[in-house]
Amino acid sequence: MEPIGPVHDGFMFSQRKATHITSGNADDADTLRILAGHYAYPAMPSSAPCLGKPYFRVNFVSSIDGAVTHNGKSGELGGPGDKAVFRVLRGLADVVLVGARTALTENYRQPQPDSVFTSIRNHGEQAPAPALALLSRSLDIPVDYAPLTHPDTMIFTCEAAPADRRRALTDAGATVIACGDDAVDPERVGEVCCEQGRRRVLCEGGPSLLGTLIAADLVDELCLTTSPVLSGGDAGRIAHGPAVAVPRSMRPAAILTDDDGFVFTRWVREPTG
Repeated sequence: MEPIGPVHDGFMFSQRKATHITSGNADDADTLRILAGHYAYPAMPSSAPCLGKPYFRVNFVSSIDGAVTHNGKSGELGGPGDKAVFRVLRGLADVVLVGARTALTENYRQPQPDSVFTSIRNHGEQAPAPALALLSRSLDIPVDYAPLTHPDTMIFTCEAAPADRRRALTDAGATVIACGDDAVDPERVGEVCCEQGRRRVLCEGGPSLLGTLIAADLVDELCLTTSPVLSGGDAGRIAHGPAVAVPRSMRPAAILTDDDGFVFTRWVREPTG
């Protein structure tokens, strides 16, 4: 980073140069592998049982005026570069964690193996594709939702979830796991993923899930795409949940831009202690 202006009382602005990517090459294998280098996880074991804690990475897109959706969907704020980052983050993850309502709204399907990342995943002793984990207290998920019967799909809920809905989903072939009593406990969710050897947890929304993770102080990294549009309207922000007594400090680990004006920032936890 380059300093800007003189230092006053120990405070100084600095300028960080963003790395530019060409969005026209967003599907190019070499471009995707270069992006994978910018978004590489810290070194960690993959095989079960995991040592240490899971690593919670969160991925969101927002307009420059703070809207998390346009016309009710986050996908309408994206572009080729954002889709490339989305693909890379999935290509590096062990499990994709998402609220069931978001998964249904955005028409989620089971993540598939991506040959671009085969060598990276093999080197990290990862499965060919990330698992899909849905969070739901109500279990209001259609029993014919396609990913439910896939062996790498899990539904995390709590003991207070409606017994009839749990039974219906289980009878339909879904794997339903209770984590918590009255609400889904995200820390326990992470422990279950880690016990399965899935330590790299990619959280894709929605805002309530991010709010829950923030309240539990579990966010290790936030990958935020800023879409170069003013959306207006009454769309919410990327996080919705209880306020925290002390905000979690994060620092920018990477800043990327593309030809279309999108800005991709990667924020990581400030070390403590």
